[in-house]
Amino acid sequence: MIGYVMVGTNDLVRAADFYDALLAQVGEKRLIDTAEMVAWGRTWEQPLFAVGLTSDGVSATPGHGTMVAMVQASRAHVDKLHARALALGAEDAGTPAVRGEEGDQGFYAGYVHDPDGNRLCLFFLGPKA
Repeated sequence: MIGYVMVGTNDLVRAADFYDALLAQVGEKRLIDTAEMVAWGRTWEQPLFAVGLTSDGVSATPGHGTMVAMVQASRAHVDKLHARALALGAEDAGTPAVRGEEGDQGFYAGYVHDPDGNRLCLFFLGPKA
């Protein structure tokens, strides 16, 4: 159902540089690159993540209550990507940890705000390895 998710930016070059470096860590690459937006993914058959300028010229602001959740292959990947995001200038919004009960469906997540203030959840769902 979901083709892509896009967050806004007022500085496409800075945002694209941030996400190039961050998403390369998990094997994502640019699939769309225009003057208005950049999108990353692995294949055209899977949902993409995009960042773009507003279409009406009004400044982009992070959506209150909006968050993009990016599934990871393991808890170690969550830790690595969270640390990488912070090194790239993201703001910590929640250190990686189990949220709720540990178990077969343990929700392990870390949260950041990208340089534009957009909230990202980096998560793995499953038991502790």
